[in-house]
Amino acid sequence: MSVDYGKTLNLPKTDFPMRGNLPQREPEFLKKWEDMDIYKKQLAKNEGKPVFILHDGPPYANGGIHLGTSLNKILKDIVIKYYSMKGYKTPYVPGWDTHGLPIEQRAIKELGLKRHEVGPVKFRNACRDFALKYLDIQRNAFKRLGVRGDWNNPYVTLEPEFEAKQIEVFGEMAKKGYIYKGLRPVYWCPQCETALAEAEIEYLEDTTLSIYVKFNVKDDKGKFKSITDNVNDIYFVIWTTTTWTLPGNLAICLNAEFDYAVVKAGNEYYVVAEELIENVMKTAEIEEYQVVERFKGEELEGILCRHPFLDRDSVIITGDHVTLEAGTGCVHTAPGHGAEDFEVCKKYDIPVIVPVDDKGYLTEEAGQFAGLFYEKSNAAIIEQLKETGHLLTSEKIDHQYPHCWRCKEPIIFRATEQWFASVEGFRDEAIKAIDTVKWVPEWGKDRITAMVRDRGDWCISRQRIWGVPIPIFYCKECNKELINDQTIEAVANLFKERGSNAWYEVDTKDILPEGTKCECGCSEFEKEQDIMDVWFDSGSTHAAVLETIEGLYSPADMYLEGSDQHRGWFQSSLLTSVATRGRAPYKIVLTHGYVVDGEGRKMSKSLGNGIDPEDVIKEYGADILRLWVASSDYKSDIRISKDILKQLSEVYRKIRNTCRFILGNINDYDPNKDSVEYDKLYELDKWALMKLNKLIRVVDDAYSRYEFHLMFHAIHNFCVIDMSNFYLDIIKDRLYTSKADSIGRRAAQTAMFEILDALVKMLTPVLAFTTEEIWQHMPHKEGDDAESVQLNYWPVINETYDNKELEEKWAKIIRIRQVVSKALEIARTEKLIGHSLNAKVNIYTNESHYDFLKSIEKDLITIFIVSDVEIVNSEKVEGKFYEDEEFEGLKVVVSQAEGEKCERCWMISKTVGEDEKHPSICERCRAVIE
Repeated sequence: MSVDYGKTLNLPKTDFPMRGNLPQREPEFLKKWEDMDIYKKQLAKNEGKPVFILHDGPPYANGGIHLGTSLNKILKDIVIKYYSMKGYKTPYVPGWDTHGLPIEQRAIKELGLKRHEVGPVKFRNACRDFALKYLDIQRNAFKRLGVRGDWNNPYVTLEPEFEAKQIEVFGEMAKKGYIYKGLRPVYWCPQCETALAEAEIEYLEDTTLSIYVKFNVKDDKGKFKSITDNVNDIYFVIWTTTTWTLPGNLAICLNAEFDYAVVKAGNEYYVVAEELIENVMKTAEIEEYQVVERFKGEELEGILCRHPFLDRDSVIITGDHVTLEAGTGCVHTAPGHGAEDFEVCKKYDIPVIVPVDDKGYLTEEAGQFAGLFYEKSNAAIIEQLKETGHLLTSEKIDHQYPHCWRCKEPIIFRATEQWFASVEGFRDEAIKAIDTVKWVPEWGKDRITAMVRDRGDWCISRQRIWGVPIPIFYCKECNKELINDQTIEAVANLFKERGSNAWYEVDTKDILPEGTKCECGCSEFEKEQDIMDVWFDSGSTHAAVLETIEGLYSPADMYLEGSDQHRGWFQSSLLTSVATRGRAPYKIVLTHGYVVDGEGRKMSKSLGNGIDPEDVIKEYGADILRLWVASSDYKSDIRISKDILKQLSEVYRKIRNTCRFILGNINDYDPNKDSVEYDKLYELDKWALMKLNKLIRVVDDAYSRYEFHLMFHAIHNFCVIDMSNFYLDIIKDRLYTSKADSIGRRAAQTAMFEILDALVKMLTPVLAFTTEEIWQHMPHKEGDDAESVQLNYWPVINETYDNKELEEKWAKIIRIRQVVSKALEIARTEKLIGHSLNAKVNIYTNESHYDFLKSIEKDLITIFIVSDVEIVNSEKVEGKFYEDEEFEGLKVVVSQAEGEKCERCWMISKTVGEDEKHPSICERCRAVIE
């Protein structure tokens, strides 16, 4: 009667599927986590432990999520889950930015609203509903990514409590004298009809016509008498790339220290900086010219010129901002269109003219060009200059020009009355505060320091409706502003009770405290109609969120956002915090780059290279997206493509299969009953645990330094090289063919369990879904929380496993195994053997290796996965052999092993056939089954 020896083997058994099938399986875990309220449970588990606060930067609730927001939220989740498993209490309150232009624009576009017609309350309610709709869409999308947080209680900038706190922050800054109203040039978007802050500007490539314009001298103050009696022939030549600003010209600025020359060309004389003569003449295609006089810039101050097409003078002034980098050294100066122009003209008491309206159309002050859109006016003005002979020359140039980062249209510089925060008032304190923060990567510190050092005052008013109103009143009689502790408190209390819509619903007299009067005696007031810059909203979260929600605190331990936030949220939060609290609102700032395609190009609709995170999840699952985040060095731009996702899917498969192999082979193992003491483990098992110790150290260090890609590579290499290709491959024979409860098999199971337990915990911050699935299929030690892997602590280093001598010994064995494996591969190619178990390996060696190899000869059969090994103390070999040039003193001969194949273990053995009862199996297998 034949025996089915296959049934006597300990073959792997597990319900853990080989295929991840993540798109279908992940939602099951989302429901599990929601049903058990995983967020509250992990907080409760670490109650009383140290706290780590990662404060969420609020995304705009004006559309679905994209890969950039996915990257950001996953990075945050990785950090939080790591700290949670390290024993920190990690409350995470997600937030949303719900005011501002992006939401107004989408509401206008999608709902067809006209904000000037429907009234502020109706329009604001529509914006609120729109924002809350997309908040919910984004919230569900972030949850689908496996991000853990207090999703039922997020902070939202439109909430009354938030708005009230924001008013208090504004009031504190005003009380300290940091808030003022002033006329000065600001970035202005004609499309959006509002002022913009520096953080709302992006520079894009633009092609424009640069022009050289001749300003005729009207009164030379006697400076040019030696040149000509007719000053009408003398011109100061300016250069500009913004032709439309010429109607605003009131002066021409020179540098007092520069040398200027009067250049004669034909019958005309041109004043330009001496260093730029050659370039100007070349551009104007003037070949014959001569310098007739030279002056320092300061000598020409006060000369009057005629405006080329308006009945107005243009005075020569001097300023340090004039350079010789381009143009003529004579700078067209329009105080209503540039910050430097504004400041230099202020010194000369030159008035400000702004001949462009809110929508970008030239006004009556532009003369014959009134009514033209500023861009359209360029061609008309140039044509006029040509006709009157005031255009010296022109040329096309490509340059970086500021655009509105909302509508992507070019902006203009326009002097308007706006509310500002005086950064100058606390700039030094802000720079000192930057030094107290840890910046990851380190260059972030230099970047934000330069931005704060060089920035102007912060324009915080916006000419829009959907936002937090600026809480200032104006006397109806004298128009003096009213803002004090009492008015701020009144507005804050009103907003806390009714929300900021109350500003438009409640009469001024019902907002202000009874008896409020202006200094002039008037008791009637009007409300400011501008709203605050949305960056002031999000910049106030350190006060409105961290200081108000139970369990949070300020400064937060970490802010984590994209690198563009050095000029955005990081900076607005820093400024409001330093101004009101005297410190930075964060201890660590971590920044990541932008998402680009596989070729490093920015994703755009025109290129057709965009990838929707929802599509990735549908095809691969959220864990693959999370693995992409962890595998990327986020300090620079992060690439993604279908090929990259396929490669990551393969990596994921290898990690999953490593875990599945272990699960299949510990199916009958209980770590609380069957574990083997360390001293009784096989040496190979001790080596595996030693490698595990090293991995835990590397991975923990990578996580702690936020170098997640190093963690990813370390775990991947461990699974593939140390485990699948070596340890797990070697111990298969012991696992499958030994007695189920033998010390050898239990020793291997003990090591494998320790490895899997640590591996799953270390992967939990990244592979949130897969690790939960593995956790459900594996046994657990007493004290571990079987409900969810997320409720367990980080693996601990076991110092007992560290063994330098063992490490060096097995490093040598592995190197020898590599040599033998190459010899076996050649033998297979040459059809000398089929499987490696068909082989006998003879190793010819000298004295330097002989004793070492002889001492482990009996283990080499298992290590090499062959049927026989013989160590020969000789370097003389007859016949064919293999040797590795990099490993001297070792020659390997592969031959067919003698004997028959054992039906049970598949090894070739001379003992097969010796037993009549079990003639088809070897002596070793007979001992196991009898």
